[in-house]
Amino acid sequence: MIKTKNAARTRLSKFGIKPSLHRLAVMEYLMGNYTHPTVDMIFNSLFPSIPTLSKTTVYNTLKLFEEKRAITTVTIDGKNMRYDADITKHAHFQCRKCGAIHDLRIKDEIPVVVDNPENLLLDDCHVYFRGYCEECGKSYVL
Repeated sequence: MIKTKNAARTRLSKFGIKPSLHRLAVMEYLMGNYTHPTVDMIFNSLFPSIPTLSKTTVYNTLKLFEEKRAITTVTIDGKNMRYDADITKHAHFQCRKCGAIHDLRIKDEIPVVVDNPENLLLDDCHVYFRGYCEECGKSYVL
């Protein structure tokens, strides 16, 4: 727990974010949970130990983290925004049956080649895959 708290404090500092109780708690949660949680998941997990926390605070904290590029927003789920503390280049996979989201490592720096005739400065790319996880795939029939 202390190790994660120190890592969360270091992450916030690295991205120029002033640490507060709520910011540290949200970052610590994200760094310790690789489930690509929603705002509700984060709030419901943290609220019992931080009764002063509100959903608005969680939203605002995540927005700040994203603006500072301390986290990424995952939009693969058409219903909810998901959040990821892993800011390395990687893709996401969502199982069509159970809805679980998994990270997929990308071997090259830029996973897709695009025609860029206007010489736009590209600094971000989101790659999403959908299909069936191993467990759900066992019962899948074409």
